[in-house]
Amino acid sequence: MSSPVLFPAPLQPGDKIAIVSPAGPVKASVVEASLPVLRSQGWVPVVMPHALGKNGHYSGTDDERFADLAEALTNDEYKAILCARGGYGAVHILDRLSALPLANKPKWLIGFSDISALHALLSSKGIASIHAPMCAGLGLGADYEDNKSLFGILRGERPAYIFDSHPYDKQGIATGTLRGGNLAVLAELINTPYDILKPDTILFLEDVSEPIYKIERIFYQLRLSGVLKNLRGLIVGQFTEYKPDDSYESMEDMIRDMTADCRFPIAFNVPVGHVDHNIPLIESAPVTLKVSPSGKNSIIFHR
Repeated sequence: MSSPVLFPAPLQPGDKIAIVSPAGPVKASVVEASLPVLRSQGWVPVVMPHALGKNGHYSGTDDERFADLAEALTNDEYKAILCARGGYGAVHILDRLSALPLANKPKWLIGFSDISALHALLSSKGIASIHAPMCAGLGLGADYEDNKSLFGILRGERPAYIFDSHPYDKQGIATGTLRGGNLAVLAELINTPYDILKPDTILFLEDVSEPIYKIERIFYQLRLSGVLKNLRGLIVGQFTEYKPDDSYESMEDMIRDMTADCRFPIAFNVPVGHVDHNIPLIESAPVTLKVSPSGKNSIIFHR
């Protein structure tokens, strides 16, 4: 196992949550729908100055997006940071964010998709973060299962998830450090200071709108570099919005073949990714993955 990770302090009633848009622009209505859900938990959401902006493909200039996130990460007034949406652009500000004193008083950072770049940054600093639904997901309501799980994590709980097995699963039990996110984003960070693909990793992956051959190409990179064989476990989340190709009917078929000789537990069809049922996962946390012949698999987080 790697060095102990820093867990941000649990949120208390009255704590402020900064809402930022580190990448793509977001509709104001999506953010507004999330605000009463956060308030219902006793927290105070604060929409940062450039969170609702737009500058070409992004929510703001690099300087504007950095300013919002830097303020949220370093100002003691804020206790957590909710990313409004993903998109593309978080990678533009990684180096400047890395220079901040992030470990002094770590904050919970919440998001997924392109926000995987920010999770990788925090992981490089030994800080836990939460791969979880953003403003659109919160708009499903405070009683939605995944939102309740997210709120529990923010209050200091460590979840345990049970989900259905899949015919392509590889059975077994593994304990390691959970790392992962959007596969295309993580692949671009290999051999950078934000490369999270460490030997003790239980890796979870998801992606959207990527052709099967492009994901296969990344898996070949993982195989040829030795990363794949050194994992402790693999969690295959949801790969959505793609079409079958001449070689494979589904992304899962391809991943099954690419991992056929792997000797660690692999769970397929886990509810993580660009889908409504997107279970919150604590990045950089110690976990046990159980892939069972009983028909039910589990991810159990440890303290």
